[in-house]
Amino acid sequence: MDILLEELEGSLWAAALEAGQLQGLEIDPPGEEVRWGSVYWAKVKTIDAAMDAVYLDLDGDNTGLLFNKDVRITKKDGKIEKGGAKPIGKTFQPGDMVAVQAKTAYLIKDEDVPARSEHKLPRMSMDITLPGRYLIFCTTMDCNQISQRIRDKKLRKQLLNMLESMEDINGCILRAAAADTQTDVLMSEGKILKEIWEQIQQHLTGDEVGLIMLGPDAVQRTLSDLATKTVERIEVVTMDHFNDVEEWCSLFAPDLMTKIEPVELEDADEDLALFHYRDIIGQIEDLLQPYAILPGGSNIILQETAALTAIDVNRGPADSSRLAINIEATKEIARQIKLRNIGGIIIVDFLKLESKKDEGKLIAELEKLIDDDPCTVQIHGMTSLGLMELTRSRRTPALQERFEGIVE
Repeated sequence: MDILLEELEGSLWAAALEAGQLQGLEIDPPGEEVRWGSVYWAKVKTIDAAMDAVYLDLDGDNTGLLFNKDVRITKKDGKIEKGGAKPIGKTFQPGDMVAVQAKTAYLIKDEDVPARSEHKLPRMSMDITLPGRYLIFCTTMDCNQISQRIRDKKLRKQLLNMLESMEDINGCILRAAAADTQTDVLMSEGKILKEIWEQIQQHLTGDEVGLIMLGPDAVQRTLSDLATKTVERIEVVTMDHFNDVEEWCSLFAPDLMTKIEPVELEDADEDLALFHYRDIIGQIEDLLQPYAILPGGSNIILQETAALTAIDVNRGPADSSRLAINIEATKEIARQIKLRNIGGIIIVDFLKLESKKDEGKLIAELEKLIDDDPCTVQIHGMTSLGLMELTRSRRTPALQERFEGIVE
Protein backbone atom coordinates (compact mmCIF):
# COMPACT_ATOMS: atom_id res chain seq x y z
CA MET A 1 0.00 0.00 0.00
CA ASP A 2 1.32 3.44 -0.99
CA ILE A 3 0.08 6.66 0.62
CA LEU A 4 0.39 9.93 -1.30
CA LEU A 5 0.03 13.34 0.34
CA GLU A 6 -0.82 16.51 -1.57
CA GLU A 7 -2.55 19.85 -1.15
CA LEU A 8 -4.77 22.03 -3.33
CA GLU A 9 -5.94 25.56 -2.58
CA GLY A 10 -5.56 25.12 1.15
CA SER A 11 -7.00 21.60 1.23
CA LEU A 12 -5.10 18.53 2.38
CA TRP A 13 -5.37 15.32 0.31
CA ALA A 14 -4.32 11.78 1.27
CA ALA A 15 -4.68 8.97 -1.26
CA ALA A 16 -4.08 5.26 -0.62
CA LEU A 17 -3.04 3.05 -3.55
CA GLU A 18 -2.82 -0.71 -3.80
CA ALA A 19 -1.31 -2.11 -6.99
CA GLY A 20 -1.95 1.27 -8.60
CA GLN A 21 -5.67 1.26 -7.77
CA LEU A 22 -7.19 3.93 -5.54
CA GLN A 23 -8.41 2.34 -2.31
CA GLY A 24 -8.73 5.36 -0.04
CA LEU A 25 -9.13 9.12 -0.42
CA GLU A 26 -9.39 11.62 2.43
CA ILE A 27 -9.69 15.38 1.95
CA ASP A 28 -9.69 18.26 4.42
CA PRO A 29 -11.19 21.24 2.55
CA PRO A 30 -10.38 24.80 3.68
CA GLY A 31 -14.06 25.46 4.43
CA GLU A 32 -14.25 22.83 7.17
CA GLU A 33 -15.31 24.78 10.25
CA VAL A 34 -15.72 21.76 12.54
CA ARG A 35 -13.60 18.66 12.01
CA TRP A 36 -14.67 15.20 13.08
CA GLY A 37 -13.03 14.22 16.37
CA SER A 38 -12.31 17.77 17.56
CA VAL A 39 -12.71 18.43 21.29
CA TYR A 40 -14.35 21.66 22.52
CA TRP A 41 -14.98 23.37 25.83
CA ALA A 42 -18.47 24.55 24.96
CA LYS A 43 -21.30 26.55 26.54
CA VAL A 44 -24.99 25.66 26.53
CA LYS A 45 -26.89 28.32 24.54
CA THR A 46 -30.47 27.09 24.43
CA ILE A 47 -32.46 23.99 25.26
CA ASP A 48 -34.80 22.37 22.74
CA ALA A 49 -37.28 20.29 24.72
CA ALA A 50 -38.95 18.93 21.57
CA MET A 51 -35.71 17.39 20.32
CA ASP A 52 -34.45 16.67 23.85
CA ALA A 53 -31.22 18.38 22.92
CA VAL A 54 -29.18 21.52 23.62
CA TYR A 55 -27.51 23.97 21.24
CA LEU A 56 -23.89 24.63 22.14
CA ASP A 57 -21.58 27.57 21.47
CA LEU A 58 -18.43 25.72 20.44
CA ASP A 59 -15.90 28.45 19.81
CA GLY A 60 -17.72 31.75 19.48
CA ASP A 61 -18.40 31.17 15.77
CA ASN A 62 -19.86 27.67 15.40
CA THR A 63 -22.87 26.01 16.98
CA GLY A 64 -23.09 22.31 17.83
CA LEU A 65 -26.02 20.06 18.75
CA LEU A 66 -25.91 17.72 21.74
CA PHE A 67 -28.71 15.17 22.03
CA ASN A 68 -29.67 13.68 25.38
CA LYS A 69 -28.51 10.20 24.42
CA ASP A 70 -24.99 11.59 23.89
CA VAL A 71 -24.83 13.07 27.39
CA ARG A 72 -22.38 11.56 29.90
CA ILE A 73 -22.35 12.76 33.51
CA THR A 74 -19.68 11.74 36.04
CA LYS A 75 -21.33 11.11 39.41
CA LYS A 76 -19.73 11.63 42.81
CA ASP A 77 -18.76 7.95 43.07
CA GLY A 78 -16.93 8.21 39.71
CA LYS A 79 -19.47 6.22 37.75
CA ILE A 80 -20.66 7.51 34.38
CA GLU A 81 -24.37 8.14 33.92
CA LYS A 82 -25.70 8.12 30.37
CA GLY A 83 -28.29 10.63 29.29
CA GLY A 84 -31.86 9.71 28.48
CA ALA A 85 -33.25 8.79 31.87
CA LYS A 86 -34.54 12.34 32.35
CA PRO A 87 -35.11 15.31 30.00
CA ILE A 88 -31.92 17.11 29.03
CA GLY A 89 -33.38 20.32 30.49
CA LYS A 90 -33.10 18.68 33.91
CA THR A 91 -29.36 18.19 33.37
CA PHE A 92 -28.27 21.44 31.71
CA GLN A 93 -29.21 25.10 31.89
CA PRO A 94 -28.12 27.91 29.55
CA GLY A 95 -24.62 29.03 30.49
CA ASP A 96 -23.41 25.60 31.65
CA MET A 97 -19.97 24.58 30.37
CA VAL A 98 -19.42 21.12 28.93
CA ALA A 99 -16.62 19.17 27.23
CA VAL A 100 -17.77 17.69 23.93
CA GLN A 101 -16.37 16.04 20.82
CA ALA A 102 -17.53 16.43 17.24
CA LYS A 103 -19.05 13.18 15.97
CA THR A 104 -19.76 14.73 12.57
CA ALA A 105 -17.95 17.44 10.61
CA TYR A 106 -19.34 20.72 9.33
CA LEU A 107 -18.51 22.40 6.03
CA ILE A 108 -19.55 25.96 5.26
CA LYS A 109 -21.81 26.01 2.20
CA ASP A 110 -22.95 29.63 2.21
CA GLU A 111 -21.34 32.09 4.60
CA ASP A 112 -24.33 34.44 4.28
CA VAL A 113 -26.80 31.78 5.43
CA PRO A 114 -25.83 30.28 8.80
CA ALA A 115 -26.80 26.68 9.46
CA ARG A 116 -29.83 26.56 11.76
CA SER A 117 -31.32 23.19 10.95
CA GLU A 118 -30.32 20.36 13.28
CA HIS A 119 -29.48 18.32 10.18
CA LYS A 120 -26.82 20.85 9.14
CA LEU A 121 -25.20 21.40 12.53
CA PRO A 122 -22.29 19.26 13.71
CA ARG A 123 -23.44 16.64 16.16
CA MET A 124 -21.57 16.59 19.45
CA SER A 125 -21.09 13.98 22.17
CA MET A 126 -19.78 13.95 25.72
CA ASP A 127 -18.50 10.41 25.08
CA ILE A 128 -15.02 11.62 24.10
CA THR A 129 -12.69 9.12 22.42
CA LEU A 130 -9.07 9.50 21.29
CA PRO A 131 -8.07 7.27 18.36
CA GLY A 132 -4.60 5.84 18.04
CA ARG A 133 -3.29 3.32 15.54
CA TYR A 134 -4.27 0.16 17.40
CA LEU A 135 -6.35 1.49 20.28
CA ILE A 136 -9.20 3.89 20.89
CA PHE A 137 -9.02 5.50 24.32
CA CYS A 138 -12.50 6.06 25.76
CA THR A 139 -12.53 8.69 28.46
CA THR A 140 -15.84 7.49 29.93
CA MET A 141 -14.91 3.80 30.12
CA ASP A 142 -13.00 2.12 32.96
CA CYS A 143 -12.32 -1.25 31.32
CA ASN A 144 -10.89 -2.56 28.06
CA GLN A 145 -13.07 -3.89 25.26
CA ILE A 146 -12.84 -5.33 21.76
CA SER A 147 -14.30 -3.37 18.86
CA GLN A 148 -17.85 -4.49 18.08
CA ARG A 149 -16.99 -4.26 14.39
CA ILE A 150 -14.84 -7.39 14.79
CA ARG A 151 -17.15 -10.32 14.14
CA ASP A 152 -14.62 -13.11 13.59
CA LYS A 153 -14.80 -15.39 16.67
CA LYS A 154 -11.18 -16.55 16.37
CA LEU A 155 -9.91 -12.97 16.15
CA ARG A 156 -12.06 -11.86 19.08
CA LYS A 157 -10.63 -14.66 21.22
CA GLN A 158 -7.10 -13.68 20.25
CA LEU A 159 -7.75 -10.05 21.17
CA LEU A 160 -9.42 -11.09 24.43
CA ASN A 161 -6.20 -12.83 25.47
CA MET A 162 -4.30 -9.63 24.73
CA LEU A 163 -6.75 -7.63 26.84
CA GLU A 164 -6.11 -9.83 29.85
CA SER A 165 -2.38 -9.08 29.65
CA MET A 166 -2.85 -5.28 29.62
CA GLU A 167 -3.12 -4.78 33.38
CA ASP A 168 -1.97 -1.14 33.52
CA ILE A 169 -4.16 0.10 30.65
CA ASN A 170 -7.88 0.81 31.10
CA GLY A 171 -10.56 2.43 28.99
CA CYS A 172 -9.27 1.24 25.62
CA ILE A 173 -11.00 -0.46 22.70
CA LEU A 174 -8.78 -2.78 20.69
CA ARG A 175 -9.00 -2.44 16.93
CA ALA A 176 -8.63 -5.37 14.55
CA ALA A 177 -5.14 -4.12 13.69
CA ALA A 178 -4.01 -4.97 17.24
CA ALA A 179 -4.23 -8.71 16.55
CA ASP A 180 -0.66 -9.00 15.20
CA THR A 181 0.83 -6.37 17.47
CA GLN A 182 3.06 -6.97 20.49
CA THR A 183 1.56 -6.19 23.88
CA ASP A 184 4.31 -3.71 24.79
CA VAL A 185 3.43 -1.64 21.70
CA LEU A 186 -0.21 -1.53 22.79
CA MET A 187 0.81 -0.60 26.33
CA SER A 188 2.93 2.25 25.01
CA GLU A 189 0.13 3.58 22.80
CA GLY A 190 -2.38 3.33 25.64
CA LYS A 191 -0.13 5.43 27.89
CA ILE A 192 0.34 8.06 25.16
CA LEU A 193 -3.41 8.39 24.64
CA LYS A 194 -3.99 8.63 28.39
CA GLU A 195 -1.38 11.41 28.65
CA ILE A 196 -3.05 13.31 25.81
CA TRP A 197 -6.36 13.14 27.66
CA GLU A 198 -4.72 14.39 30.87
CA GLN A 199 -3.33 17.37 28.95
CA ILE A 200 -6.76 18.09 27.44
CA GLN A 201 -8.40 18.05 30.88
CA GLN A 202 -6.15 20.87 32.05
CA HIS A 203 -7.92 23.18 29.58
CA LEU A 204 -11.48 22.20 30.53
CA THR A 205 -11.97 25.04 32.99
CA GLY A 206 -13.34 28.57 33.04
CA ASP A 207 -16.25 30.05 31.14
CA GLU A 208 -14.58 30.82 27.81
CA VAL A 209 -15.53 28.53 24.94
CA GLY A 210 -12.94 27.26 22.51
CA LEU A 211 -11.36 24.46 20.49
CA ILE A 212 -9.17 22.36 22.78
CA MET A 213 -7.90 19.73 20.35
CA LEU A 214 -8.32 19.47 16.60
CA GLY A 215 -9.55 16.11 15.30
CA PRO A 216 -7.34 13.87 13.15
CA ASP A 217 -6.58 15.30 9.71
CA ALA A 218 -6.77 13.47 6.38
CA VAL A 219 -3.28 12.01 6.79
CA GLN A 220 -3.83 10.81 10.34
CA ARG A 221 -7.20 9.25 9.45
CA THR A 222 -5.63 7.42 6.52
CA LEU A 223 -2.66 6.08 8.49
CA SER A 224 -4.92 4.99 11.33
CA ASP A 225 -7.49 3.34 9.03
CA LEU A 226 -4.76 1.41 7.20
CA ALA A 227 -3.16 -0.03 10.33
CA THR A 228 -3.97 -3.57 9.17
CA LYS A 229 -2.30 -3.01 5.79
CA THR A 230 1.39 -3.16 4.90
CA VAL A 231 2.48 0.36 3.98
CA GLU A 232 5.35 0.40 1.50
CA ARG A 233 5.76 4.16 1.02
CA ILE A 234 4.39 7.44 2.31
CA GLU A 235 5.20 9.92 -0.44
CA VAL A 236 5.27 13.65 0.31
CA VAL A 237 6.23 16.72 -1.72
CA THR A 238 6.60 19.43 0.94
CA MET A 239 8.67 19.47 4.12
CA ASP A 240 5.59 20.55 6.08
CA HIS A 241 3.90 17.28 5.15
CA PHE A 242 7.07 15.36 5.94
CA ASN A 243 7.29 16.90 9.42
CA ASP A 244 3.59 16.36 10.15
CA VAL A 245 3.71 12.69 9.18
CA GLU A 246 6.96 12.14 11.03
CA GLU A 247 5.49 13.64 14.21
CA TRP A 248 2.43 11.35 14.12
CA CYS A 249 4.47 8.27 13.24
CA SER A 250 6.96 8.94 16.03
CA LEU A 251 4.08 8.56 18.50
CA PHE A 252 1.88 5.88 16.97
CA ALA A 253 3.80 4.17 14.14
CA PRO A 254 7.59 4.16 14.63
CA ASP A 255 7.84 1.34 12.08
CA LEU A 256 6.62 3.73 9.38
CA MET A 257 9.30 6.37 10.01
CA THR A 258 11.57 4.88 7.35
CA LYS A 259 8.67 4.68 4.88
CA ILE A 260 8.32 8.48 4.56
CA GLU A 261 9.82 9.50 1.22
CA PRO A 262 10.14 13.09 -0.05
CA VAL A 263 9.54 13.09 -3.82
CA GLU A 264 11.31 15.66 -5.99
CA LEU A 265 9.22 16.75 -8.97
CA GLU A 266 10.08 19.25 -11.66
CA ASP A 267 6.54 20.62 -11.61
CA ALA A 268 6.04 20.33 -7.82
CA ASP A 269 4.27 23.71 -7.69
CA GLU A 270 1.48 22.59 -10.02
CA ASP A 271 -1.88 21.49 -8.56
CA LEU A 272 -1.76 17.91 -7.26
CA ALA A 273 1.58 17.36 -8.99
CA LEU A 274 2.28 14.10 -7.13
CA PHE A 275 -1.13 12.72 -8.08
CA HIS A 276 -0.44 13.54 -11.72
CA TYR A 277 2.98 11.94 -11.47
CA ARG A 278 1.46 8.74 -10.05
CA ASP A 279 -1.33 8.91 -12.67
CA ILE A 280 -4.34 8.75 -10.33
CA ILE A 281 -6.14 11.94 -11.34
CA GLY A 282 -8.32 9.94 -13.75
CA GLN A 283 -9.36 7.59 -10.96
CA ILE A 284 -10.32 10.54 -8.76
CA GLU A 285 -12.33 12.15 -11.57
CA ASP A 286 -14.17 8.84 -12.06
CA LEU A 287 -15.58 9.24 -8.55
CA LEU A 288 -17.64 12.16 -9.81
CA GLN A 289 -19.35 9.95 -12.39
CA PRO A 290 -22.67 8.19 -11.57
CA TYR A 291 -21.31 4.81 -12.66
CA ALA A 292 -18.35 2.45 -12.38
CA ILE A 293 -17.24 -0.18 -14.90
CA LEU A 294 -16.48 -3.66 -13.60
CA PRO A 295 -13.46 -5.65 -14.87
CA GLY A 296 -15.72 -8.14 -16.68
CA GLY A 297 -17.53 -5.42 -18.62
CA SER A 298 -20.61 -5.13 -16.42
CA ASN A 299 -21.29 -1.91 -14.52
CA ILE A 300 -22.93 -0.37 -11.50
CA ILE A 301 -24.98 2.83 -11.48
CA LEU A 302 -24.92 4.98 -8.33
CA GLN A 303 -27.69 7.50 -7.68
CA GLU A 304 -27.55 9.56 -4.50
CA THR A 305 -30.73 11.23 -3.24
CA ALA A 306 -31.57 13.11 -0.05
CA ALA A 307 -33.16 9.99 1.44
CA LEU A 308 -30.89 7.18 0.26
CA THR A 309 -28.37 5.95 -2.30
CA ALA A 310 -29.53 3.49 -4.94
CA ILE A 311 -27.00 1.21 -6.64
CA ASP A 312 -28.03 -0.79 -9.71
CA VAL A 313 -25.98 -3.74 -11.02
CA ASN A 314 -26.14 -4.20 -14.81
CA ARG A 315 -24.99 -7.16 -16.87
CA GLY A 316 -22.29 -6.52 -19.47
CA PRO A 317 -21.39 -8.36 -22.68
CA ALA A 318 -19.40 -11.06 -20.86
CA ASP A 319 -21.06 -14.47 -20.57
CA SER A 320 -20.85 -14.83 -16.79
CA SER A 321 -23.31 -16.22 -14.29
CA ARG A 322 -25.48 -13.82 -12.32
CA LEU A 323 -23.75 -14.83 -9.09
CA ALA A 324 -20.30 -14.19 -10.59
CA ILE A 325 -21.33 -10.74 -11.81
CA ASN A 326 -22.93 -9.91 -8.46
CA ILE A 327 -19.84 -10.97 -6.52
CA GLU A 328 -17.66 -8.90 -8.85
CA ALA A 329 -20.03 -5.99 -8.24
CA THR A 330 -19.79 -6.32 -4.44
CA LYS A 331 -16.05 -5.65 -4.59
CA GLU A 332 -16.58 -2.44 -6.53
CA ILE A 333 -19.58 -1.40 -4.43
CA ALA A 334 -17.59 -1.76 -1.20
CA ARG A 335 -14.78 0.27 -2.76
CA GLN A 336 -17.05 2.97 -4.18
CA ILE A 337 -19.06 3.64 -1.02
CA LYS A 338 -15.80 3.97 0.90
CA LEU A 339 -14.11 6.25 -1.65
CA ARG A 340 -17.20 8.41 -2.21
CA ASN A 341 -17.90 8.33 1.54
CA ILE A 342 -21.56 7.47 1.00
CA GLY A 343 -23.60 7.39 4.20
CA GLY A 344 -27.09 6.60 5.41
CA ILE A 345 -29.36 4.09 3.67
CA ILE A 346 -27.94 2.23 0.67
CA ILE A 347 -30.18 0.04 -1.52
CA VAL A 348 -28.50 -2.33 -3.99
CA ASP A 349 -30.40 -3.91 -6.86
CA PHE A 350 -28.30 -6.97 -7.71
CA LEU A 351 -29.03 -9.27 -10.64
CA LYS A 352 -31.77 -11.66 -9.57
CA LEU A 353 -30.33 -14.83 -8.10
CA GLU A 354 -31.74 -18.30 -8.58
CA SER A 355 -31.47 -19.67 -5.04
CA LYS A 356 -31.16 -18.76 -1.38
CA LYS A 357 -27.80 -20.52 -1.38
CA ASP A 358 -26.43 -18.03 -3.94
CA GLU A 359 -27.95 -15.20 -1.94
CA GLY A 360 -26.07 -16.43 1.13
CA LYS A 361 -22.79 -16.54 -0.81
CA LEU A 362 -23.34 -12.97 -1.97
CA ILE A 363 -24.01 -11.67 1.54
CA ALA A 364 -21.02 -13.56 2.92
CA GLU A 365 -18.75 -11.97 0.29
CA LEU A 366 -20.04 -8.49 1.07
CA GLU A 367 -19.55 -9.04 4.81
CA LYS A 368 -15.86 -9.79 4.23
CA LEU A 369 -15.39 -6.70 2.07
CA ILE A 370 -17.00 -4.19 4.41
CA ASP A 371 -14.62 -5.19 7.21
CA ASP A 372 -12.02 -2.98 5.50
CA ASP A 373 -14.28 0.06 5.72
CA PRO A 374 -13.22 2.44 8.53
CA CYS A 375 -16.88 3.41 9.02
CA THR A 376 -19.54 1.09 10.38
CA VAL A 377 -21.47 -0.68 7.60
CA GLN A 378 -24.42 -2.90 8.46
CA ILE A 379 -26.10 -5.40 6.14
CA HIS A 380 -29.85 -5.63 6.79
CA GLY A 381 -30.52 -8.40 4.27
CA MET A 382 -32.78 -8.67 1.24
CA THR A 383 -36.20 -7.10 0.93
CA SER A 384 -39.22 -8.97 -0.46
CA LEU A 385 -38.43 -7.33 -3.81
CA GLY A 386 -34.91 -8.72 -3.85
CA LEU A 387 -33.12 -5.48 -2.95
CA MET A 388 -30.24 -5.55 -0.49
CA GLU A 389 -30.39 -2.99 2.31
CA LEU A 390 -27.27 -1.49 3.87
CA THR A 391 -26.57 1.40 6.19
CA ARG A 392 -23.27 3.22 6.62
CA SER A 393 -22.42 5.65 9.43
CA ARG A 394 -19.84 8.04 8.02
CA ARG A 395 -17.60 10.35 10.05
CA THR A 396 -17.13 13.16 7.56
CA PRO A 397 -19.19 14.75 4.74
CA ALA A 398 -19.48 12.92 1.43
CA LEU A 399 -16.62 13.25 -1.05
CA GLN A 400 -18.83 15.27 -3.42
CA GLU A 401 -19.42 17.88 -0.70
CA ARG A 402 -15.69 18.10 -0.02
CA PHE A 403 -14.97 18.66 -3.71
CA GLU A 404 -17.56 21.44 -3.73
CA GLY A 405 -15.95 23.01 -0.67
CA ILE A 406 -12.67 23.29 -2.58
CA VAL A 407 -14.22 24.58 -5.81
CA GLU A 408 -16.14 27.26 -3.96
